[in-house]
Amino acid sequence: MKAFTYERPGTVEQAAAAASQPGAKIIAGGTNLLDLMKLQVETPQRLIDVSRLPLDRIEETPEGGLRIGALVRNSDLAAEPRVRRRYGVLSRALLAGASAQLRNKATTAGNLLQRTRCSYFYDITQPCNKRQPGSGCAALGGFNRIHAVLGASSQCIATHPSDMAVAMRALDARIETVSADGRARAIPIEAFHRLPGATPQVETDLQPDEVITSVTLPPPPPGVQIYRKVRDRASYAFALVSVAAVVAVSDGRVRSARMAFGGLAPKPWRVVGAEEGLVDRTAVADSFNAAADAVLEGARGHGGNDFKIPLARRTLCAVLAEITQA
Repeated sequence: MKAFTYERPGTVEQAAAAASQPGAKIIAGGTNLLDLMKLQVETPQRLIDVSRLPLDRIEETPEGGLRIGALVRNSDLAAEPRVRRRYGVLSRALLAGASAQLRNKATTAGNLLQRTRCSYFYDITQPCNKRQPGSGCAALGGFNRIHAVLGASSQCIATHPSDMAVAMRALDARIETVSADGRARAIPIEAFHRLPGATPQVETDLQPDEVITSVTLPPPPPGVQIYRKVRDRASYAFALVSVAAVVAVSDGRVRSARMAFGGLAPKPWRVVGAEEGLVDRTAVADSFNAAADAVLEGARGHGGNDFKIPLARRTLCAVLAEITQA
């Protein structure tokens, strides 16, 4: 690990100003950043510790939703009674991620901002456009079992690793930020994470002088909520495919549907057309397969991850069948 300076700002605005300086990185729980620093994937010159800022509360919004502070720990968020009762898909997604020890340290904002687990990104001896723009993507012709089949580009096929973000995508969360001059912004989660395109090193819409202060959830949508994660082992593994679904069914027909996917793309993946195609259709296998067709349109494997395409179909159909029977 290379040497760095450490500072602890007293306000969000001070943190944003400090973070905008060259070579600066924000740290809270540190569950991802410290690993990257040890491997010299990240080599910040300054660490800006925001862990003491008053951003660790969960509050009701006037609209009937919840505002989750950026520093709320994953374990606390998963256990919060209002989350468990009204946003069960989010609680289940959080509990599916990492280990209990890591959830006790990981924060809401840090979870949204965590970096990919592509092995070539972590290996500084290998080319990686996300780590070093213009160097190439070793995963394209290498070991790519965990990589993207949707939304990738010729520059990068890495996936976003968050479970929490997939559930928040299904719930239409908004990420609230403050900049160094005090300006506030609310970013819809669908616009927060960026696809790689020609600039895979730019992962979010967050500006250099912005700090996440909270995540707002709208009132809970109607229907049964399910989070299903398919992975290589039962715990402490990232998703090969995950589905966060909120679906309302009555009289044998789908009345509303929200479906977000992890493990398939560089950001939480959601296809509104697939959801709209389910509405008012009979809740049977043919309808579920039609939704899967819409979700997987344009999907492309890279050899080692070809299996993800049929796996995503089977996982979605199983989730929809479970909701229908609930």
